[in-house]
Amino acid sequence: MIEARHLSKRFGAVQAVHEVSFVAADGRITGLLGPNGAGKSTTLRMLCTVLRADTGAALIDGIDVARDPLEARRRIGVLSHASGLYPRLTARENIAYFGELHGLSRAASFARADELVARLELGDFADRRAKGFSQGQKLKTALARALVHAPRNLVLDEPTNGLDVMAVRSLRRLLSDLRTAGHCILFSTHVMQEVSALCDDVVVIARGTVVAQGAPEALRSGTGQAGLEDAFVQLIGSGEGLA
Repeated sequence: MIEARHLSKRFGAVQAVHEVSFVAADGRITGLLGPNGAGKSTTLRMLCTVLRADTGAALIDGIDVARDPLEARRRIGVLSHASGLYPRLTARENIAYFGELHGLSRAASFARADELVARLELGDFADRRAKGFSQGQKLKTALARALVHAPRNLVLDEPTNGLDVMAVRSLRRLLSDLRTAGHCILFSTHVMQEVSALCDDVVVIARGTVVAQGAPEALRSGTGQAGLEDAFVQLIGSGEGLA
C-alpha cells in the first residue's frame, strides 16, 4: 500500500504540491491524473524517496519514507519518466545489475533477469547493448529493472509516453496481471484512455492539490458527465473536489 498524508513541496516561490492526501491500495491500480505541471511527478518523487516533503508524510506499506528510506525503497519498484538505462550494458545486464544493487547475489540477479526477460518478452533484444533501443525496448527493460527485486508496490511516471500501440497493449496486460497477483500499482498520466482501460481508482490533481478522488464511474456520476474526459475537464477547471 502507498499512502500520501498531507504532502506539500515548494520550489522557491512555486508551491508545487499542497496538502496532497490519498491511498493506493493493494490489488488495485490507482491513476494519478492531472494536466502537465499539476504536481503529479513531484508527488511521485516524494513517495519514492527522491524528494523530501516540506510537510506531511509518505508511507510505503506503513514505512515512513523520510524515517526509513532504505526499507521503503526495498518495497517499491519505480519506473521514472526517463529510463536511465546504462547504454553500454545489455538489457539483461541492466536488469541484473539493479538486482545486485537491491542485495541479490550475482547468480540470483541473473536468474531473476532471465525470468523477467521471458515474462516481458525481451528475448529479441535482451543481449543487445541498450544504446539505440527504441522507446518501447527502453520501457520494457526499465520496467523489468523496476521489478527485479519483486516489490509489492510499483510506481510509474507516465509510462506510455512515446509507446506504439502494441507496446501499450503489452504494458496493460502486465499491469493487469500484477494487480491480479495483489500488487499495489500507482501511475501518473494525462491520457484518459489509460485511465479508462486500467484504473480501479483515480486521484485528480490540479494546481498542486487533490480536487477529486474515487472510482472512474464515481467521478463521472459526481460531475454529471457521461465521459471521463468531460468529468476531468470540469474538475480541473472548477477546482471543486469530490469525496
